[in-house]
Amino acid sequence: MHMGIVSKLFLILLLVVHLPGPSGWMGKLDKKIHREIEKTFDISQYKLEPLDIPIKLNSELPLSMQKGFRKIISSEDLFGYVFVGSAPSKTAKFDYLVLFDTKIQVVHTKVLIYREEYGGEIGSKRWLRQFHGMDGTNRVLANTNIDAISGATISVRSMTRAMDNLFQSVGMLKKNGIL
Repeated sequence: MHMGIVSKLFLILLLVVHLPGPSGWMGKLDKKIHREIEKTFDISQYKLEPLDIPIKLNSELPLSMQKGFRKIISSEDLFGYVFVGSAPSKTAKFDYLVLFDTKIQVVHTKVLIYREEYGGEIGSKRWLRQFHGMDGTNRVLANTNIDAISGATISVRSMTRAMDNLFQSVGMLKKNGIL
């Protein structure tokens, strides 16, 4: 009898530990993600819906979109899209968010969590604004059409590469009628 209670408690604990975060999407980043969506689109009631991307197409994308890309729906109207991803810095990864309008153009970017001592300047609004207005037709390259930041070379290159992959992936989804 005692073993049955212990087994049940262990099972409940196991379920609680493995349950997804509040929205069932990104866990500890959910609050930051929702705050950016609410602020950018000036909405408070909305839901995030995944895209139905065929597995074969997703495997061909430069950046997997299955986990991090969602539609922002409010009152059954499409407000835009959100992508949350991570990219490597020198010794760790940082998490970032990109918000697109209904035309699939970038309207907001934010570094959600940066885990290094150096390179965090890529989180500045001024630097991230370079990506605003871009879409799946754009290609970006550090030191070419994206500004460098002294002391943040690795992070600049990494974020720029991640954004370029995102733009290529969005372009492919648009071309295939997913967006």
